[in-house]
Amino acid sequence: MERFAEELATMVRTPLEDAHVEAMRAQGTVKTVPAGTMLQEPGVVMSEFHYVIDGEVEAVDSRSGERYGNATLGPRQFFGDLQFLSGGVSFAGARTVVESEILCVPRADMLRLMSDMPEMSDILVAVFAARRRNAFEKSHGALTLLGTEVDRDIRHVASFAARNRLPFAEVALDSDEGRRFSEICALDGETPAVILGRNEVLSPATPQTVAAAIGLDMAISDDTVFDVIIVGGGPSGVAAAVYAGAEGLSALVVEDLAIGGQAGTSSRIENYMGFPTGISGSDLVGRGEVQAMKFGTRFAVPRRAMSLEQCEKRLFHVKLDNDQYVSGRSLVVATGVQYRRMGLEGLERFEGAGVYYAATEMEARWARGGEVAIIGGGNSAGQAAMYLARSAKHVHVLVRGPSLASSMSDYLLSRLERHPKITIHLNTEAIELHGQDALEAVTLCNKQKDETWRIETSGLFVMAGAAPNTDWLSGMVELDDRGFVCTGPQAGGRTTFETSKPGVFAVGDLRAGSVKRVASAVGEGSVVISAAWAHVNDDES
Repeated sequence: MERFAEELATMVRTPLEDAHVEAMRAQGTVKTVPAGTMLQEPGVVMSEFHYVIDGEVEAVDSRSGERYGNATLGPRQFFGDLQFLSGGVSFAGARTVVESEILCVPRADMLRLMSDMPEMSDILVAVFAARRRNAFEKSHGALTLLGTEVDRDIRHVASFAARNRLPFAEVALDSDEGRRFSEICALDGETPAVILGRNEVLSPATPQTVAAAIGLDMAISDDTVFDVIIVGGGPSGVAAAVYAGAEGLSALVVEDLAIGGQAGTSSRIENYMGFPTGISGSDLVGRGEVQAMKFGTRFAVPRRAMSLEQCEKRLFHVKLDNDQYVSGRSLVVATGVQYRRMGLEGLERFEGAGVYYAATEMEARWARGGEVAIIGGGNSAGQAAMYLARSAKHVHVLVRGPSLASSMSDYLLSRLERHPKITIHLNTEAIELHGQDALEAVTLCNKQKDETWRIETSGLFVMAGAAPNTDWLSGMVELDDRGFVCTGPQAGGRTTFETSKPGVFAVGDLRAGSVKRVASAVGEGSVVISAAWAHVNDDES
């Protein structure tokens, strides 16, 4: 299966060309740096690009202050990862091993060079992404999550970090390492915590706190006006972000949980063109995010759009959940759909403690070895069933209707029907949840046969009842009777994806009449930017 980036240990590395280095010299400064000097402090914004002309540089583990791994950087190599593109803090430090000659280029100048010299950009981005994959897979980063095994808030942070490919390590509270962290951070030994670097406890333990600490939720000046604001970081939103940046539009993507959207919860997508061995939804959209950042598009995560206004200057102002406003000349609505909370008593109490709305590796681990149930009959539910069947004792797919033929791709349905560890229950619903602090069992009911039975399970995965995320639009655009956004000439739009409000465009799953597939969402996000570009340039003329 394809991954987010190449494997660092096996990738063929291409050094920067002499012309690239000369271009950097024209923008930067060559410094002779004594041995033992920190070029980049961990946990600090990466304001410069560091290229080794002569000497040796080591990566520094932010938690121990010691060398990270066994390798060092020598002549013609460079320091940095994807945080350099996003403007976030560095997850690791950089320190000279011997006296070294270092070419230092200010970040803004380096980003301009990358935009002007695509061959250089390709080399840098490939290495940055491979380093991020390596750090993530080896749990080597600045974040330590203490107590995911006992605390749902820490577990929620873990899910957020995993879906955004943020490297983190998990440490059990009652382990020797857990006791050491508790002592260093002056904790009582029984308190779960999120720790940044050696001893900075992030409180409260929420995704918002983590994002602010590492620079993922970037600060945006109130007087900044973007050419286009894209609300939603799923396939359609990220595709729009790539094309907006490529067309020279200043763009901001606002996403309330994780880049990837609902597609990011899919562990394997096999019917997307160009990936014959499949790719996870998170990795697919993550690749697009890197592309968009390369073109200068900015991302703010996790931030939820709460309301929408338009002023007399015809600018759109989106109010975020931190009461800040972001402003743009055009708006692309790509907030997709979300799974409705089922009408089950106690459901909310078990969310994060047995009830999940995604089926990635992070959620699957908490149900490993036991029976699990999935509510839903679409492709997401089918992909989740196939993935969970790898580690679960048995997977029960609960479908309210009499058939899956109209809601699930044939190749996927056939696999589910043949899998010895998967049972499809038609005309069946979950009617009762059982457990104290965590889910322990679910009572099921076959409505057609009027039969009920109970399964012991610590994992109920809800992937049904999708509802459009349109409440925040404040009545500014026309919706259909199910809450989906109407677009095109029949809604008063000048182009296919424009809504009844000029300058507001809708793409992806929340658009009325759209095909609910990843490929079509990507296509809509790619195409809509030409209309947004025309609107922005008409306004400026």
